[in-house]
Amino acid sequence: YGEEQGGAFMALYTQKAIMQAFGEMLEEMPFDKITVTALVKRCDISSNTFYYHYRDIYDLLDAWFHLELGRFTGEGTDWHTSTKAVMRECQAHPAKIYHVFNALSRDRMEQYVFSLTDDTFFRLVQQQTADSGLPQERVEEIAAFCRYAYVGFFLQFLWNRMEADIDRSVDRLGELMTAFVRSAMAEPAN
Repeated sequence: YGEEQGGAFMALYTQKAIMQAFGEMLEEMPFDKITVTALVKRCDISSNTFYYHYRDIYDLLDAWFHLELGRFTGEGTDWHTSTKAVMRECQAHPAKIYHVFNALSRDRMEQYVFSLTDDTFFRLVQQQTADSGLPQERVEEIAAFCRYAYVGFFLQFLWNRMEADIDRSVDRLGELMTAFVRSAMAEPAN
């Protein structure tokens, strides 16, 4: 490796080590109990190294969320499939999920879900309304409603201790959203 490639490799290696340690710590304790000091000690790195990669523990949480959820989303993956996979992962790691969920404010949790679903539900509604001649503003309103319904659905899943029949509940949500979009297309916007 050249010096530049070696530095990039070490940076990626360090970020991976930080993420792995952070994930392990989330299994063990609530998010609000994790400190940069404890994290860097576990990784055997300096706090300067941590701050080179992340502004603070919330920046790390943001990066961790995007990395984790990136495993379930991607080109050609529909929201049904992604949602089912994420929900199954949540059920498989309840301690980690509740250590994050119970430590974050509702606003911050909704912000994560909204940022991840904004584009998804806009595209979904846009596809379903493509030949309808609906104005862009109306498509955005319908997509916003679907996004809010999804956020409520996901939060309820967490509040109900993740005991839902995932396939059935996600399929039912999809049916309800499709029916809503059809109904909203038929209603003239005021």
